[in-house]
Amino acid sequence: MLFSCISCKKLIEVDSPITSTNSGNVYRNDATAAAVLTGIYARMSNQDATLNDITAIGLFTGLSADELTLFNLSNTNYLPFYKNDLIASNEAFGVFWKNIYPIIFIANSAIEGVSESTTLTPKVKQQLMGEAKFIRAFCYFYLVNLYGKVPLVTSTDWKTNANSAASPTDEVYRQIVADLLDAKNLLNVDYVRVDAASTYPTAQSAERVRPNSYAASALLSRVYLYTEEWAKAETEATRVISNSTYYSLPTLNNVFSKNSPETIWSLQPVKTGTLANTSAGGLFILPITGPNNADFPIYLSDNLAKTFESGDQRKTNWLDSVRPASKTYYFAKKYKIGKTNTATQEYIMVLRLAEQYFIRAESRAQLNNTGGALADLNTIRGRANIGSISIGDKSLLINEIQNERQKELFTEWGDRWFNLKRTGAINAIMSNIAPQKGGIWAPFKALYPIPQSELQVAVGLSQNSGY
Repeated sequence: MLFSCISCKKLIEVDSPITSTNSGNVYRNDATAAAVLTGIYARMSNQDATLNDITAIGLFTGLSADELTLFNLSNTNYLPFYKNDLIASNEAFGVFWKNIYPIIFIANSAIEGVSESTTLTPKVKQQLMGEAKFIRAFCYFYLVNLYGKVPLVTSTDWKTNANSAASPTDEVYRQIVADLLDAKNLLNVDYVRVDAASTYPTAQSAERVRPNSYAASALLSRVYLYTEEWAKAETEATRVISNSTYYSLPTLNNVFSKNSPETIWSLQPVKTGTLANTSAGGLFILPITGPNNADFPIYLSDNLAKTFESGDQRKTNWLDSVRPASKTYYFAKKYKIGKTNTATQEYIMVLRLAEQYFIRAESRAQLNNTGGALADLNTIRGRANIGSISIGDKSLLINEIQNERQKELFTEWGDRWFNLKRTGAINAIMSNIAPQKGGIWAPFKALYPIPQSELQVAVGLSQNSGY
């Protein structure tokens, strides 16, 4: 498992695949050790082309929430997510559990191997340790938000892992924070190359495909928001926003270009031809004939399309529509390149600057800094060309921040689904939305079921309530 992912050649001068099965050999020199972490990014990016891994979280949670509409109601892969009708016995619905834990295993192996190595260059050793802890924290953030209580696996000891019970969510979050604090201190403040040591001559030339210290702060600010540690969330978001050398808000049409100044961390596509760019672009951008039962089974929900106020340039630049047979279908066009045989021009955006403004705005509002919160919110509104607003009431301001967040971060990495749960709005929203999709809402459906096969082999694990 440790080496199976290190096979994609394209990812920023990736070294040749490692074939040795002796982990001691891997961590004996800088190049092979760095290739282990490169392999994780290649694995994640490679599977993006199948929409069957962690990179598909935005798709499936968008179907579960109120962002996407399923055209093909006979699609057995998507329909249960769309109707909020998942069942634990169907192994296909455990896709995230089954694909995220192997990444955690590789990260754990890297942490152990790097820690034990006495031959790695100190600079490389520090960077790789930071990357491995960042990846582990990143994976656990999504597991805990998709499934709730999950086994907290921090070693490669199979006996311990096989008997792991699900840990409470607050314990998982403590581990995430600990990993990210370590990663923040270990990772280079600049973006490093494939050797995990050398940096780029300028911020503009940097490939933002290996996480740096600011990526750790960006994810940490999100985690602090979710755990309601407002002051800490504000501090970490401010650290990222203040780094104007690397980060700024470009025009809307340039946000998702590869290595745009808004990019904090991205994944580089490793495929070629029609898969040389993002699978999100390939799936979301509809042909003139509209959605169909094969390659284009989804489109944006009318609920989402109607949330944009008049003049909002996000609707102009990030939404498009087709009108076959007198019916209008809106689709996401954040990524501009669909299923086109062209060179790679867009990377898979994972963390970006706009989210940091929302995190800081909400944290400031919770801390009764209304002026600071409005300044951040109006920065995002200003880019969308919808002008500034003034709200004095704390609750109304927080609601407006959530409304703007919905319009800014739609279809991105489960943001809408997770925030509905985080803010306690999911039952009110989904009780109205689920019947529109042909489903019936129940509060337990806010969490996905644990795959039945996992319950059969992990004696300490129990199914989420309701399934």
